[in-house]
Amino acid sequence: MGSAPAAGSVRARYLVYFQYVGTDFNGVAAVRGAQRAVGVQNYLEEAAERLNSVEPVRFTISSRTDAGVHALSNAAHLDVQRRSGRPPFPPEVLTQALNTHLRHPAIRVLRAFRVPSDFHARHAATSRTYLYRLVTGCHRSDELPVFERNLCWALRAEGQAGPLPDNVAAMQEAAQHLLGTHDFSAFQSAGSPVPSPVRTLRRVSVSPGLASPLVTPQESR
Repeated sequence: MGSAPAAGSVRARYLVYFQYVGTDFNGVAAVRGAQRAVGVQNYLEEAAERLNSVEPVRFTISSRTDAGVHALSNAAHLDVQRRSGRPPFPPEVLTQALNTHLRHPAIRVLRAFRVPSDFHARHAATSRTYLYRLVTGCHRSDELPVFERNLCWALRAEGQAGPLPDNVAAMQEAAQHLLGTHDFSAFQSAGSPVPSPVRTLRRVSVSPGLASPLVTPQESR
């Protein structure tokens, strides 16, 4: 991606937003080599091969997610270098082409935008938002409604050993201690290339949510 465009060809950089259900993936980042694990990025770049770019298309992901984690909206930038005489893809055409060639139904490209050639999806990100969903009142994990499995963490019912009971007020109070700038080294993987583990948490809230519309009242927690 750092080489100069071939004579007569045009390189265009795009910012794309995409979403995925992460159950089947080893995270969003591509897994290289002969490993059996696969990342969301592997499928995105496989679909991008059909764009017939002069140089292989590589996605630079804005925010990494771990194995099994989902994303309502993640972002990445990519360069597409079309052959001489061919204009850059309009963003809506790029979006449609990537979705057409994606081979996994749990991934979808939402939108694409043309951006300057020096734009960087990770370095330009100003904030990230994470949503954690907890289900209370389950005695066993197999009591979860099928439409909620892999989409939330089941807290076992009170009286059993395990996670904390359903006390939203206490959790909300405790969460406020996370606000501000902290060193998150304890959450960092060994050998991480990230230069600094210091991050600022600007907002945190804990609140009861509505029951899923895909479960019966008897299943609702």
